[in-house]
Amino acid sequence: MIDKQYKDTAQWAMELALKNGCHAARVSIITANNNSFEYRNTQLDRLHQSSENKLYIELFIDGRYASFSTNRIEKGELESFIKEGIISTKYLAEDTCRQLPDTGRYYINNGNDLDLYDASFDKITTDCKLDIAKQAVEEIYQSDGRIISVSSSYDDGVGAEYMIASNGFEGESIDSAFNLSVEVSLKTEGDARAESFWYDNAVYWDDLKKTGIGKTALERALRKIGQRKIQSGKYDMLLDNTTASRLLSPLINAMFGAALQQKNSFLIDKLGEQITSDKLTLKDTPHLQRSFGSRWFDGEGVATKDMLILDKGVLQTYFIDTYNSLKMNVSPTIASPSIIQTKLGAKGFDDILRTVQKGIWVTGFNGGNSNPTTGDFSFGVEGFFVENGIPSTPVSEMNITGNILSLWKNLAEVGNDPRPTSSWRMPSLLFNDVNFSGL
Repeated sequence: MIDKQYKDTAQWAMELALKNGCHAARVSIITANNNSFEYRNTQLDRLHQSSENKLYIELFIDGRYASFSTNRIEKGELESFIKEGIISTKYLAEDTCRQLPDTGRYYINNGNDLDLYDASFDKITTDCKLDIAKQAVEEIYQSDGRIISVSSSYDDGVGAEYMIASNGFEGESIDSAFNLSVEVSLKTEGDARAESFWYDNAVYWDDLKKTGIGKTALERALRKIGQRKIQSGKYDMLLDNTTASRLLSPLINAMFGAALQQKNSFLIDKLGEQITSDKLTLKDTPHLQRSFGSRWFDGEGVATKDMLILDKGVLQTYFIDTYNSLKMNVSPTIASPSIIQTKLGAKGFDDILRTVQKGIWVTGFNGGNSNPTTGDFSFGVEGFFVENGIPSTPVSEMNITGNILSLWKNLAEVGNDPRPTSSWRMPSLLFNDVNFSGL
Protein backbone atom coordinates (compact mmCIF):
# COMPACT_ATOMS: atom_id res chain seq x y z
CA MET A 1 0.00 0.00 0.00
CA ILE A 2 1.00 3.67 -0.19
CA ASP A 3 3.33 4.72 2.63
CA LYS A 4 1.94 7.17 5.15
CA GLN A 5 4.56 9.76 4.23
CA TYR A 6 3.26 9.80 0.65
CA LYS A 7 -0.31 10.18 1.89
CA ASP A 8 0.81 13.09 4.04
CA THR A 9 2.52 14.61 1.00
CA ALA A 10 -0.68 14.29 -1.06
CA GLN A 11 -2.70 16.00 1.67
CA TRP A 12 -0.07 18.73 1.99
CA ALA A 13 -0.03 19.29 -1.81
CA MET A 14 -3.81 19.65 -1.93
CA GLU A 15 -3.85 22.11 0.96
CA LEU A 16 -1.04 24.10 -0.66
CA ALA A 17 -3.04 24.37 -3.88
CA LEU A 18 -6.15 25.53 -2.03
CA LYS A 19 -4.20 28.13 -0.06
CA ASN A 20 -2.73 29.57 -3.27
CA GLY A 21 -5.83 30.30 -5.31
CA CYS A 22 -7.41 26.97 -6.28
CA HIS A 23 -11.09 26.57 -5.42
CA ALA A 24 -10.74 22.77 -5.85
CA ALA A 25 -8.00 20.20 -6.38
CA ARG A 26 -7.46 16.47 -6.82
CA VAL A 27 -4.18 14.73 -6.04
CA SER A 28 -2.98 11.21 -6.77
CA ILE A 29 0.24 9.52 -5.73
CA ILE A 30 1.14 6.37 -7.63
CA THR A 31 3.91 3.91 -6.84
CA ALA A 32 4.93 1.02 -9.09
CA ASN A 33 7.52 -1.74 -9.25
CA ASN A 34 7.99 -3.63 -12.53
CA ASN A 35 10.22 -6.41 -13.81
CA SER A 36 10.57 -7.80 -17.31
CA PHE A 37 12.84 -10.41 -18.86
CA GLU A 38 13.12 -11.70 -22.40
CA TYR A 39 14.87 -14.80 -23.68
CA ARG A 40 15.61 -15.16 -27.38
CA ASN A 41 16.48 -18.77 -28.15
CA THR A 42 18.87 -19.73 -25.35
CA GLN A 43 20.15 -16.26 -24.47
CA LEU A 44 18.83 -13.68 -22.04
CA ASP A 45 18.15 -10.82 -24.42
CA ARG A 46 16.66 -8.18 -22.14
CA LEU A 47 16.37 -7.50 -18.43
CA HIS A 48 14.52 -4.49 -17.09
CA GLN A 49 13.60 -3.61 -13.53
CA SER A 50 12.11 -0.31 -12.50
CA SER A 51 10.55 1.48 -9.58
CA GLU A 52 8.74 4.79 -9.75
CA ASN A 53 6.82 7.20 -7.60
CA LYS A 54 4.72 9.90 -9.24
CA LEU A 55 2.40 12.66 -8.12
CA TYR A 56 -0.49 13.92 -10.25
CA ILE A 57 -2.30 17.10 -9.33
CA GLU A 58 -5.39 18.59 -10.97
CA LEU A 59 -6.08 22.27 -10.37
CA PHE A 60 -9.46 24.01 -10.64
CA ILE A 61 -9.16 27.81 -10.61
CA ASP A 62 -12.05 30.16 -11.43
CA GLY A 63 -13.48 27.88 -14.10
CA ARG A 64 -10.04 26.99 -15.43
CA TYR A 65 -8.45 23.55 -15.23
CA ALA A 66 -5.04 21.97 -15.71
CA SER A 67 -3.27 18.80 -14.66
CA PHE A 68 0.41 18.32 -13.87
CA SER A 69 2.62 15.39 -12.91
CA THR A 70 6.08 14.93 -11.46
CA ASN A 71 8.25 12.15 -10.07
CA ARG A 72 10.03 14.59 -7.77
CA ILE A 73 7.76 14.46 -4.76
CA GLU A 74 9.83 16.03 -2.02
CA LYS A 75 7.93 18.94 -0.48
CA GLY A 76 10.70 21.41 -1.15
CA GLU A 77 10.52 20.84 -4.91
CA LEU A 78 6.77 20.33 -4.98
CA GLU A 79 5.98 23.73 -3.54
CA SER A 80 7.46 25.66 -6.45
CA PHE A 81 6.12 23.06 -8.92
CA ILE A 82 2.53 23.52 -7.70
CA LYS A 83 2.73 27.31 -7.44
CA GLU A 84 4.07 27.56 -11.00
CA GLY A 85 1.27 25.26 -12.12
CA ILE A 86 -1.30 27.54 -10.55
CA ILE A 87 0.17 30.55 -12.37
CA SER A 88 0.08 28.66 -15.70
CA THR A 89 -3.50 27.50 -15.16
CA LYS A 90 -4.74 31.08 -14.75
CA TYR A 91 -3.70 31.79 -18.36
CA LEU A 92 -6.01 29.11 -19.75
CA ALA A 93 -9.46 29.75 -21.21
CA GLU A 94 -12.37 29.43 -18.83
CA ASP A 95 -14.38 26.22 -18.96
CA THR A 96 -16.99 26.04 -16.21
CA CYS A 97 -17.73 22.38 -16.99
CA ARG A 98 -14.42 21.42 -15.38
CA GLN A 99 -15.62 20.36 -11.95
CA LEU A 100 -15.12 17.64 -9.39
CA PRO A 101 -17.91 15.05 -9.20
CA ASP A 102 -20.87 15.48 -6.92
CA THR A 103 -19.86 14.15 -3.51
CA GLY A 104 -22.83 11.78 -3.43
CA ARG A 105 -21.29 9.78 -6.29
CA TYR A 106 -17.98 9.10 -4.56
CA TYR A 107 -16.86 5.67 -3.40
CA ILE A 108 -16.90 5.26 0.37
CA ASN A 109 -14.55 2.64 1.76
CA ASN A 110 -16.59 -0.28 3.03
CA GLY A 111 -13.63 -2.32 4.25
CA ASN A 112 -14.12 -5.04 1.63
CA ASP A 113 -11.19 -6.35 -0.39
CA LEU A 114 -11.23 -7.22 -4.10
CA ASP A 115 -8.19 -9.46 -3.58
CA LEU A 116 -6.13 -7.83 -6.34
CA TYR A 117 -2.72 -7.93 -4.65
CA ASP A 118 -0.49 -10.96 -4.22
CA ALA A 119 1.40 -10.34 -0.98
CA SER A 120 4.07 -12.84 -2.06
CA PHE A 121 5.19 -10.50 -4.86
CA ASP A 122 8.41 -9.38 -3.15
CA LYS A 123 9.30 -12.92 -2.11
CA ILE A 124 9.53 -14.27 -5.67
CA THR A 125 13.21 -14.19 -6.60
CA THR A 126 14.68 -12.89 -9.83
CA ASP A 127 16.24 -16.30 -10.43
CA CYS A 128 12.83 -17.91 -10.23
CA LYS A 129 11.40 -15.49 -12.77
CA LEU A 130 14.34 -15.99 -15.12
CA ASP A 131 13.87 -19.74 -14.88
CA ILE A 132 10.24 -19.37 -15.92
CA ALA A 133 11.16 -17.38 -19.02
CA LYS A 134 14.04 -19.72 -19.91
CA GLN A 135 11.94 -22.86 -19.44
CA ALA A 136 9.25 -21.44 -21.74
CA VAL A 137 11.81 -21.33 -24.58
CA GLU A 138 13.44 -24.67 -23.77
CA GLU A 139 10.03 -26.32 -23.90
CA ILE A 140 10.14 -26.18 -27.70
CA TYR A 141 13.58 -24.93 -28.77
CA GLN A 142 15.07 -27.28 -31.40
CA SER A 143 12.02 -29.54 -31.18
CA ASP A 144 11.25 -28.87 -34.86
CA GLY A 145 13.72 -28.22 -37.68
CA ARG A 146 11.55 -25.45 -39.07
CA ILE A 147 11.93 -23.26 -36.00
CA ILE A 148 13.94 -20.11 -36.75
CA SER A 149 13.58 -18.45 -33.38
CA VAL A 150 11.75 -18.71 -30.10
CA SER A 151 11.43 -15.82 -27.69
CA SER A 152 9.74 -15.67 -24.32
CA SER A 153 8.78 -12.67 -22.25
CA TYR A 154 8.05 -12.64 -18.57
CA ASP A 155 6.92 -9.49 -16.81
CA ASP A 156 5.26 -8.61 -13.56
CA GLY A 157 4.36 -5.55 -11.60
CA VAL A 158 2.67 -4.16 -8.55
CA GLY A 159 1.09 -0.74 -8.46
CA ALA A 160 -0.62 1.29 -5.77
CA GLU A 161 -2.54 4.56 -5.89
CA TYR A 162 -3.75 6.98 -3.24
CA MET A 163 -6.19 9.65 -4.45
CA ILE A 164 -7.85 12.53 -2.64
CA ALA A 165 -10.09 15.39 -3.74
CA SER A 166 -10.77 18.66 -1.95
CA ASN A 167 -14.52 18.01 -1.75
CA GLY A 168 -14.09 14.92 0.38
CA PHE A 169 -12.96 11.91 -1.63
CA GLU A 170 -10.25 9.59 -0.35
CA GLY A 171 -9.48 6.24 -1.94
CA GLU A 172 -6.66 3.74 -2.19
CA SER A 173 -5.96 0.71 -4.38
CA ILE A 174 -3.20 -1.83 -4.97
CA ASP A 175 -2.88 -4.61 -7.52
CA SER A 176 -0.39 -7.07 -8.91
CA ALA A 177 0.01 -8.77 -12.29
CA PHE A 178 2.09 -11.62 -13.72
CA ASN A 179 2.47 -12.34 -17.45
CA LEU A 180 4.24 -14.97 -19.56
CA SER A 181 4.25 -15.13 -23.35
CA VAL A 182 6.09 -17.02 -26.10
CA GLU A 183 6.56 -16.13 -29.78
CA VAL A 184 7.65 -18.64 -32.44
CA SER A 185 8.90 -18.03 -35.98
CA LEU A 186 9.08 -20.87 -38.52
CA LYS A 187 10.91 -21.23 -41.83
CA THR A 188 8.55 -22.12 -44.66
CA GLU A 189 8.72 -22.21 -48.45
CA GLY A 190 9.63 -18.88 -50.02
CA ASP A 191 10.28 -15.75 -47.99
CA ALA A 192 7.17 -16.02 -45.84
CA ARG A 193 7.44 -17.02 -42.21
CA ALA A 194 4.76 -18.67 -40.14
CA GLU A 195 4.69 -16.87 -36.80
CA SER A 196 2.47 -17.09 -33.75
CA PHE A 197 2.40 -16.61 -29.99
CA TRP A 198 0.62 -17.68 -26.84
CA TYR A 199 0.40 -16.22 -23.36
CA ASP A 200 -1.07 -16.39 -19.90
CA ASN A 201 -1.58 -13.80 -17.20
CA ALA A 202 -2.79 -13.74 -13.63
CA VAL A 203 -3.31 -11.47 -10.64
CA TYR A 204 -1.62 -14.05 -8.39
CA TRP A 205 1.68 -15.83 -9.01
CA ASP A 206 0.26 -19.24 -8.17
CA ASP A 207 -2.47 -18.79 -10.79
CA LEU A 208 -0.05 -18.10 -13.64
CA LYS A 209 0.29 -21.01 -16.04
CA LYS A 210 4.04 -21.58 -16.22
CA THR A 211 4.24 -24.56 -18.60
CA GLY A 212 2.67 -25.37 -21.94
CA ILE A 213 2.79 -21.79 -23.23
CA GLY A 214 5.63 -22.57 -25.66
CA LYS A 215 3.98 -25.73 -26.94
CA THR A 216 0.74 -23.90 -27.64
CA ALA A 217 2.60 -21.10 -29.47
CA LEU A 218 4.37 -23.68 -31.65
CA GLU A 219 1.14 -25.50 -32.44
CA ARG A 220 -0.46 -22.23 -33.50
CA ALA A 221 2.54 -21.37 -35.71
CA LEU A 222 2.58 -24.81 -37.38
CA ARG A 223 -1.08 -24.44 -38.30
CA LYS A 224 -0.23 -21.31 -40.27
CA ILE A 225 2.12 -23.00 -42.73
CA GLY A 226 0.77 -22.58 -46.24
CA GLN A 227 -1.28 -19.45 -45.58
CA ARG A 228 -2.76 -17.82 -48.68
CA LYS A 229 -5.61 -15.69 -49.87
CA ILE A 230 -8.88 -17.24 -50.94
CA GLN A 231 -11.70 -16.00 -53.13
CA SER A 232 -13.42 -12.80 -52.05
CA GLY A 233 -17.01 -13.07 -50.94
CA LYS A 234 -19.46 -13.17 -48.07
CA TYR A 235 -18.67 -15.82 -45.49
CA ASP A 236 -19.70 -16.69 -41.97
CA MET A 237 -17.03 -15.45 -39.57
CA LEU A 238 -16.07 -17.26 -36.37
CA LEU A 239 -14.05 -15.40 -33.76
CA ASP A 240 -12.48 -17.42 -30.94
CA ASN A 241 -12.20 -16.06 -27.42
CA THR A 242 -8.76 -14.53 -28.09
CA THR A 243 -10.03 -12.30 -30.91
CA ALA A 244 -13.69 -11.57 -30.15
CA SER A 245 -12.99 -8.38 -28.20
CA ARG A 246 -11.22 -6.80 -31.21
CA LEU A 247 -14.52 -6.06 -32.90
CA LEU A 248 -16.18 -5.04 -29.65
CA SER A 249 -13.74 -2.15 -29.18
CA PRO A 250 -15.26 0.19 -31.83
CA LEU A 251 -18.71 -0.42 -30.33
CA ILE A 252 -17.60 0.37 -26.77
CA ASN A 253 -15.51 3.38 -27.85
CA ALA A 254 -18.59 4.91 -29.47
CA MET A 255 -20.31 4.88 -26.05
CA PHE A 256 -17.78 7.21 -24.37
CA GLY A 257 -18.87 10.69 -23.38
CA ALA A 258 -15.94 12.39 -25.11
CA ALA A 259 -16.85 10.81 -28.46
CA LEU A 260 -20.53 11.67 -28.03
CA GLN A 261 -19.87 15.24 -26.95
CA GLN A 262 -17.54 15.85 -29.89
CA LYS A 263 -20.03 14.29 -32.35
CA ASN A 264 -17.44 11.65 -33.13
CA SER A 265 -19.59 8.59 -32.47
CA PHE A 266 -21.93 6.46 -34.56
CA LEU A 267 -24.04 5.88 -31.42
CA ILE A 268 -25.27 9.43 -30.93
CA ASP A 269 -28.95 9.42 -29.87
CA LYS A 270 -29.06 5.61 -29.92
CA LEU A 271 -29.87 5.12 -26.24
CA GLY A 272 -32.81 2.73 -25.93
CA GLU A 273 -32.47 1.54 -29.52
CA GLN A 274 -31.60 -1.89 -30.88
CA ILE A 275 -28.03 -1.56 -32.12
CA THR A 276 -26.94 -5.22 -32.28
CA SER A 277 -28.43 -8.66 -32.64
CA ASP A 278 -30.66 -9.68 -29.74
CA LYS A 279 -28.09 -12.41 -29.08
CA LEU A 280 -25.84 -9.84 -27.37
CA THR A 281 -26.32 -8.79 -23.75
CA LEU A 282 -23.39 -6.98 -22.13
CA LYS A 283 -22.80 -6.09 -18.49
CA ASP A 284 -20.11 -4.15 -16.66
CA THR A 285 -19.23 -6.12 -13.51
CA PRO A 286 -16.50 -4.17 -11.67
CA HIS A 287 -16.40 -6.04 -8.36
CA LEU A 288 -15.21 -9.50 -9.35
CA GLN A 289 -12.55 -10.62 -6.92
CA ARG A 290 -9.03 -11.49 -8.07
CA SER A 291 -9.79 -10.24 -11.60
CA PHE A 292 -8.08 -7.84 -13.98
CA GLY A 293 -10.12 -4.66 -14.36
CA SER A 294 -11.84 -4.97 -11.00
CA ARG A 295 -12.08 -1.73 -9.00
CA TRP A 296 -14.18 0.13 -6.43
CA PHE A 297 -13.89 3.56 -8.08
CA ASP A 298 -12.97 5.12 -11.41
CA GLY A 299 -10.37 7.78 -12.22
CA GLU A 300 -12.59 10.49 -10.71
CA GLY A 301 -13.28 8.60 -7.51
CA VAL A 302 -16.84 7.81 -8.56
CA ALA A 303 -18.09 4.52 -7.12
CA THR A 304 -18.37 1.71 -9.64
CA LYS A 305 -21.38 -0.59 -9.80
CA ASP A 306 -22.84 -3.34 -11.92
CA MET A 307 -24.30 -1.81 -15.08
CA LEU A 308 -26.26 -3.23 -17.98
CA ILE A 309 -24.68 -1.99 -21.21
CA LEU A 310 -26.73 -3.87 -23.81
CA ASP A 311 -29.90 -5.83 -23.13
CA LYS A 312 -30.61 -8.21 -26.00
CA GLY A 313 -29.01 -5.70 -28.34
CA VAL A 314 -30.72 -2.60 -26.91
CA LEU A 315 -28.32 0.14 -25.76
CA GLN A 316 -28.86 0.83 -22.05
CA THR A 317 -26.13 3.30 -21.11
CA TYR A 318 -23.23 5.49 -22.16
CA PHE A 319 -19.93 5.98 -20.29
CA ILE A 320 -20.08 9.65 -19.32
CA ASP A 321 -17.74 11.34 -16.87
CA THR A 322 -18.44 14.55 -14.95
CA TYR A 323 -16.95 16.92 -17.53
CA ASN A 324 -18.79 15.54 -20.54
CA SER A 325 -22.05 15.22 -18.62
CA LEU A 326 -21.95 18.96 -17.93
CA LYS A 327 -20.96 19.69 -21.51
CA MET A 328 -23.95 17.73 -22.82
CA ASN A 329 -26.31 18.60 -19.96
CA VAL A 330 -27.02 14.94 -19.20
CA SER A 331 -26.60 12.79 -16.11
CA PRO A 332 -23.14 11.26 -15.59
CA THR A 333 -22.69 7.50 -15.36
CA ILE A 334 -19.11 6.23 -15.06
CA ALA A 335 -15.95 7.31 -16.89
CA SER A 336 -15.23 3.87 -18.39
CA PRO A 337 -16.23 0.21 -18.04
CA SER A 338 -14.31 -2.16 -15.78
CA ILE A 339 -14.98 -5.82 -16.58
CA ILE A 340 -17.24 -6.47 -19.55
CA GLN A 341 -19.11 -9.76 -19.61
CA THR A 342 -21.76 -11.10 -21.94
CA LYS A 343 -24.66 -13.42 -21.35
CA LEU A 344 -23.28 -16.75 -22.49
CA GLY A 345 -24.75 -19.15 -25.01
CA ALA A 346 -25.00 -22.91 -24.80
CA LYS A 347 -22.09 -23.91 -27.06
CA GLY A 348 -18.33 -23.92 -26.80
CA PHE A 349 -15.97 -23.08 -29.66
CA ASP A 350 -15.79 -26.62 -31.07
CA ASP A 351 -19.57 -26.98 -31.12
CA ILE A 352 -20.00 -23.65 -32.92
CA LEU A 353 -17.22 -24.54 -35.37
CA ARG A 354 -19.07 -27.71 -36.38
CA THR A 355 -22.10 -25.61 -37.42
CA VAL A 356 -20.10 -23.52 -39.93
CA GLN A 357 -20.77 -24.84 -43.42
CA LYS A 358 -18.72 -22.25 -45.29
CA GLY A 359 -16.85 -19.60 -43.38
CA ILE A 360 -13.61 -18.28 -41.99
CA TRP A 361 -12.33 -18.79 -38.48
CA VAL A 362 -10.44 -15.57 -37.72
CA THR A 363 -7.50 -16.15 -35.38
CA GLY A 364 -5.84 -12.76 -35.65
CA PHE A 365 -6.15 -9.18 -36.86
CA ASN A 366 -3.41 -7.41 -38.80
CA GLY A 367 -3.97 -3.68 -38.73
CA GLY A 368 -6.88 -1.77 -40.19
CA ASN A 369 -9.15 0.93 -38.89
CA SER A 370 -12.70 1.89 -38.00
CA ASN A 371 -14.29 5.29 -38.63
CA PRO A 372 -15.62 6.41 -35.22
CA THR A 373 -18.25 8.69 -36.79
CA THR A 374 -19.78 6.31 -39.35
CA GLY A 375 -18.75 2.91 -38.01
CA ASP A 376 -17.32 1.84 -41.37
CA PHE A 377 -14.33 -0.46 -40.95
CA SER A 378 -11.62 -2.37 -42.75
CA PHE A 379 -9.42 -4.85 -40.85
CA GLY A 380 -6.72 -7.23 -42.02
CA VAL A 381 -7.32 -10.79 -40.82
CA GLU A 382 -5.79 -14.25 -40.82
CA GLY A 383 -7.18 -17.62 -39.87
CA PHE A 384 -8.64 -20.72 -41.53
CA PHE A 385 -11.19 -21.42 -44.21
CA VAL A 386 -13.89 -23.70 -42.79
CA GLU A 387 -16.00 -26.15 -44.81
CA ASN A 388 -18.64 -28.39 -43.26
CA GLY A 389 -17.39 -27.61 -39.79
CA ILE A 390 -13.74 -28.49 -40.50
CA PRO A 391 -10.89 -25.92 -40.69
CA SER A 392 -8.82 -26.51 -43.82
CA THR A 393 -6.83 -23.87 -45.71
CA PRO A 394 -4.90 -21.39 -43.55
CA VAL A 395 -5.63 -17.89 -44.88
CA SER A 396 -3.91 -14.52 -44.58
CA GLU A 397 -3.61 -11.16 -46.34
CA MET A 398 -7.37 -10.80 -46.40
CA ASN A 399 -9.58 -7.95 -45.19
CA ILE A 400 -13.01 -7.77 -43.68
CA THR A 401 -15.00 -4.64 -44.52
CA GLY A 402 -18.37 -3.25 -43.60
CA ASN A 403 -20.09 -1.27 -40.86
CA ILE A 404 -19.79 -2.06 -37.16
CA LEU A 405 -23.53 -1.79 -36.51
CA SER A 406 -24.40 -3.95 -39.49
CA LEU A 407 -21.80 -6.49 -38.40
CA TRP A 408 -23.15 -6.80 -34.86
CA LYS A 409 -26.72 -7.08 -36.11
CA ASN A 410 -25.51 -10.18 -37.97
CA LEU A 411 -24.27 -11.83 -34.77
CA ALA A 412 -25.68 -15.34 -34.96
CA GLU A 413 -24.17 -17.23 -32.02
CA VAL A 414 -22.57 -16.40 -28.68
CA GLY A 415 -20.35 -19.07 -27.12
CA ASN A 416 -19.84 -20.08 -23.51
CA ASP A 417 -16.03 -19.91 -23.33
CA PRO A 418 -14.72 -16.47 -22.28
CA ARG A 419 -11.11 -16.13 -21.11
CA PRO A 420 -11.34 -15.50 -17.33
CA THR A 421 -8.03 -13.58 -17.27
CA SER A 422 -9.28 -10.80 -19.54
CA SER A 423 -11.08 -7.64 -18.42
CA TRP A 424 -13.27 -8.01 -21.54
CA ARG A 425 -14.53 -11.55 -21.11
CA MET A 426 -15.81 -12.25 -24.58
CA PRO A 427 -16.51 -15.82 -25.69
CA SER A 428 -16.38 -17.24 -29.22
CA LEU A 429 -18.72 -15.39 -31.59
CA LEU A 430 -20.24 -16.35 -34.93
CA PHE A 431 -21.31 -13.71 -37.48
CA ASN A 432 -23.24 -14.29 -40.70
CA ASP A 433 -22.57 -12.73 -44.12
CA VAL A 434 -19.29 -10.88 -43.48
CA ASN A 435 -17.58 -9.36 -46.50
CA PHE A 436 -14.07 -10.81 -46.99
CA SER A 437 -11.70 -9.38 -49.60
CA GLY A 438 -9.00 -11.70 -50.96
CA LEU A 439 -8.41 -12.86 -54.52
